Amino acid sequence: MVARLVIAAPSSGAGKTTVATGLMAAFAGRGLAVSPHKVGPDYIDPGYHALATGRPGRNLDAFMCGTGLVAPLFAHGSRGCDLAVVEGVMGLYDGAADQGELASTAQVAKLLKAPVVLVVDASSQSRSVAALVHGFASWDPEVRIGGVILNKVATDRHEHLLREALGESGVPVLGVLRRAPAVSTPSRHLGLVPVAERQAAAVEAVAAQAEQVRAGCDLEALLALARSAPPLPAAPWEPALEPVAGRPVVAVAGGAAFTFSYAEHAELLTAAGAEVVAFDPLRDEELPEGARGLVIGGGFPEMYGAELSENARLRKAVAELAASGAPVAAECAGLLYLARSLDGRPMCGVLDAEARMSQRLTLGYRDAVAVSDSPLAAAGTRMRGHEFHRTVIEPGAGAAPAWGLRQPERRVEGFVQGGVHASYVHTHWAAVPEAARRFAEHCAR
Repeated sequence: MVARLVIAAPSSGAGKTTVATGLMAAFAGRGLAVSPHKVGPDYIDPGYHALATGRPGRNLDAFMCGTGLVAPLFAHGSRGCDLAVVEGVMGLYDGAADQGELASTAQVAKLLKAPVVLVVDASSQSRSVAALVHGFASWDPEVRIGGVILNKVATDRHEHLLREALGESGVPVLGVLRRAPAVSTPSRHLGLVPVAERQAAAVEAVAAQAEQVRAGCDLEALLALARSAPPLPAAPWEPALEPVAGRPVVAVAGGAAFTFSYAEHAELLTAAGAEVVAFDPLRDEELPEGARGLVIGGGFPEMYGAELSENARLRKAVAELAASGAPVAAECAGLLYLARSLDGRPMCGVLDAEARMSQRLTLGYRDAVAVSDSPLAAAGTRMRGHEFHRTVIEPGAGAAPAWGLRQPERRVEGFVQGGVHASYVHTHWAAVPEAARRFAEHCAR
């Protein structure tokens, strides 16, 4: 039994991340063990959640992992905690395109039997807020909206009008937040700037968010609402895999350029018998000693192209490891790093391809099937993933493509050559733990 809240909003931009992160930090500051979660595939918000709570930020994605894994993954992450705070995605009822409620915040709230707190941007409305909240509260009777936090409220008079209107809605006001520039987090082409790139500024922003929430929200009422959640009949997910022999070292790229990763990936590799060792391609000139495999996740290599290119010793080491046939799993940013060049700057040269920034945003869930055998998946393996980038790589697929995609249009993409599996598609290995076991096994050979 874990007390839990889902922080949702009518739309993106209402202030979910500010409120959710502020609540996490405020409750953690009171001595509670707080488990942070994020609905959907987002990698950046969980970094702020981890900063606020001191625990790994974990994703709950009903599309990539399936509805049956949402509650077990939640139970795994929140085990031993006093409170769990789940930040939603987009608007409360928005999910995967053309898939009904699938992967929406509302669906996750129902799967977790969790009360919802609706964060409303009240900056341009007064009495209409009651109609908005009533509509969201009555749309799906299985979604329990237990309260509202009003964000971007201008004045005391504005607050009075909003409270008066909501008094007739039956949904209590659990917080009122004024506009506060100190709590804002800078954004760029793929969302918020990650914690790893801001460090001290991120710490200050999270502290400011916690103070704003403490001053403007009824923490006791929010905690009571969280504790009203019923028992959740779900056994915690376990990264249970038969370990390979030899404890092979798997190098995992991190640092400011490669911040996109799911905590469960390292847990699965460890359970499969690998020794997971992190390294920073911006700082380290060599791969971890004894590396038998390499995982390069997503991030923002385009922001650090010059620094990555200047680290010629590491680029050479990556190319040599790949040439030896060692397993290499690269997603999105990792794909770009393995290319011959990125925006004209030399990269690792593992793939005979050129990458560059683009004005076009590629975004969406993907149904994928492995086209070629690789250390990550046997041909024919079906996985679900997500694409999110403003770059292009030419060609978009090698002679042996990584994936065949079924939506939004049928195409092949990515590269499989030797032990390398490189693709734009982000995947969540908790849905297919055999991928981690297969990768570790190839590393041990």
